[in-house]
Amino acid sequence: MKHKMLHCLAVFAVILLGILAISCSDNTKAAPTKTEVTLEPGVYNPDHPELFKLATAETRQLPMTLTANGSVTPDVNRTIHVTSLGFGRVVEVKARLGDSVKKGQVLLFISSPDLAAAMSDYQKSRADEALARKALDRAQLLYDRGASAQKDLEAAQNTEDKAKVDVQTAEQHVRVLGGDPAHPGYLIELRAPVSGTIVEQNVAGFEGVKSIENTPNLFTIADLSQVWLLCDVYENELNDVHLGDHAEIRLNAYPDKVFAGKVGDISRVLDPATRSAKVRIVLSNSTGALRPGMYAVATFRSRKLQVRTIVPGTAVMRLQDKDWVFRKEGQRFRRVEVHTLSATPDGMLELKDDLKPGEEVVANALAFSTEVAGQGK
Repeated sequence: MKHKMLHCLAVFAVILLGILAISCSDNTKAAPTKTEVTLEPGVYNPDHPELFKLATAETRQLPMTLTANGSVTPDVNRTIHVTSLGFGRVVEVKARLGDSVKKGQVLLFISSPDLAAAMSDYQKSRADEALARKALDRAQLLYDRGASAQKDLEAAQNTEDKAKVDVQTAEQHVRVLGGDPAHPGYLIELRAPVSGTIVEQNVAGFEGVKSIENTPNLFTIADLSQVWLLCDVYENELNDVHLGDHAEIRLNAYPDKVFAGKVGDISRVLDPATRSAKVRIVLSNSTGALRPGMYAVATFRSRKLQVRTIVPGTAVMRLQDKDWVFRKEGQRFRRVEVHTLSATPDGMLELKDDLKPGEEVVANALAFSTEVAGQGK
């Protein structure tokens, strides 16, 4: 009887342990928690969206815009090519590419046989003129005393006049070659004919300088207070560009600045390879910020009008070389890339079909990005 009772107790204990095991297993299951919402990249859910001022994308009749690539070049009407009229060898270069020079400043010295010969001719002509002057004085004295005929005096006067012409011609030849008749020498002083910037240099020290026909210009000096921007405009867009049209210029060197220019010429000839024509834009460059060779993008405003979507300039944020706005979608905001075309005088930005009229965006994108976007909500 005692053995039977022990057996029953053992069975009861096993059943009780099984019940406890099942109960513990159920208790170890994780309790349901609040569902976490993970937003997709570029979507933000601020706690108080009403705190952010909104702006509505609207439409406006604006001039059609056209963009074209180009580069800055000197104004050829303000460019001078400097050459030497005498041949020889360069002995010293006084100015270099990129230097600013003044009118009359020495650019280089050339040891020239041409100048040596011209200087010799000048000195000989002066000696001949001095002799002719003495002969004239003697003839005048004899004539006054009745010792010679008038024809002898006239002949002496003629010889003196010719000698003076020879002196003037020889002196001018020396000056044309770059020499100074008052200071005999054989070095040509090549001087700057105008003030400006040296934009081209084709000579170095101890090089030979040949005649004008066989030697390119030694220097090119340009007045860069006004420059040109030469752009390539395709033939199907030429109808939207006219002489006198205004253009906005943006350069890689100054991404945050906009320069104003005016169309000065439209080429009558197309490039057969690109089917484009050169359009010349005249730019003021009083500060010297525009340098020849700079790459630029020109935006032309056509005389035709078209409907464009605009938003306030503050609604657009520049990030990683792209423009963005934060568009309102219910209680959330989505970061959307936009493509800006140009700015209006009242501070609005023209967009390229990136937003629909009536859509709302954050009015101050930079402040929104600082306050919310950085939190990753």
